[in-house]
Amino acid sequence: MPSPNGELKRREFLKSGVVLGGATTAMSGGIFSSQACAADKGKAADQATAMPVKAFGKTGWKMPVLGMGGSAMIKQWNKEYGVGVLPLEDRVAMVRYAYDRGVRYFDTARVYAESESIMGQGLKGVRENVYLATKIADPRPTHTRASLEKSLKELQTDYVDCAQIHSPAIEKAGFAGAMKIHEQLLKLKDEGLVRFIGLTTHVAFEEVAKLVATGGFDQVLLAYAYFNRGLDTMLSHRNLQHRAVCLAKAHELGMGIVSMKVMGAGVFSHNSGNVVPGFAANRLPQLPGAAIRWVLNDERISMLNIGISIPQDIDDNIAVLSENLKLTNKDRRLLAEFSGEAYEAKPFSEMKTV
Repeated sequence: MPSPNGELKRREFLKSGVVLGGATTAMSGGIFSSQACAADKGKAADQATAMPVKAFGKTGWKMPVLGMGGSAMIKQWNKEYGVGVLPLEDRVAMVRYAYDRGVRYFDTARVYAESESIMGQGLKGVRENVYLATKIADPRPTHTRASLEKSLKELQTDYVDCAQIHSPAIEKAGFAGAMKIHEQLLKLKDEGLVRFIGLTTHVAFEEVAKLVATGGFDQVLLAYAYFNRGLDTMLSHRNLQHRAVCLAKAHELGMGIVSMKVMGAGVFSHNSGNVVPGFAANRLPQLPGAAIRWVLNDERISMLNIGISIPQDIDDNIAVLSENLKLTNKDRRLLAEFSGEAYEAKPFSEMKTV
């Protein structure tokens, strides 16, 4: 990528080589290390270094597979996640806590209300050590630059590691419109404001499959979980087939593949008791781990983008990822039994299937 100044050249040098060796790994830019969590003690530090580390497509980054999603900590969608919104300063501290526990992938969006600002404040001083992704939701290519510039201001950074064409923009603009946004992002990449270009979708898998096939994108963020939900829709068998095409092509092209909706936006986590009130209470805490193991059973997935509402979410996810990740028959049975009831419950039974 062309570098307009020396600082960007330095970043490129730091992020160009990733060396993993033994129990610890050197860390510059996108390189994870047990030393990066030197402030952590005892079990917390042990768990952080025990998380699986994967290459993130062809980006040159290797990171722990746990990413922090920025949609679960804002007022706009809080009810869906089943926990109260923390005070602003606590949410900022929570972002830094995720970093201190070893998380290196942070995902937000221009349309996630205060999320970008929270991420920017929480990552102040460690920005160079993380992979920071945001999204362009405006379907008008003439607004792409303004959207990104606003994101950079909120994130308190002069570049993002990835600018993703957001699912709402793809749904409105279609393939042709999304490629026009892509043209604008290429210009911004040439200016050093963007390092990589990605795609996201909850539901537009057919269009995204076509976009992936162009070879012009570095990563893709897909609604990919046991519970077949998009955003406010349920996914049809036909749409799931298009998702399978997306996954296969993205893997073939060496793209970073990110799974979102791992918990079904609260279906398998804080809100599970409300989703299926009669389900055995002693089995509910087992759902998040089973959901994570189900996704990681697909070795093509290189990152879990899990929405975080409270610091305990970070600890719980790291604990799961620090143990045996083999998907068991017990996991499959639990997910099947719970989901079978959840599909019949409101609001999912009333959601449109696309």
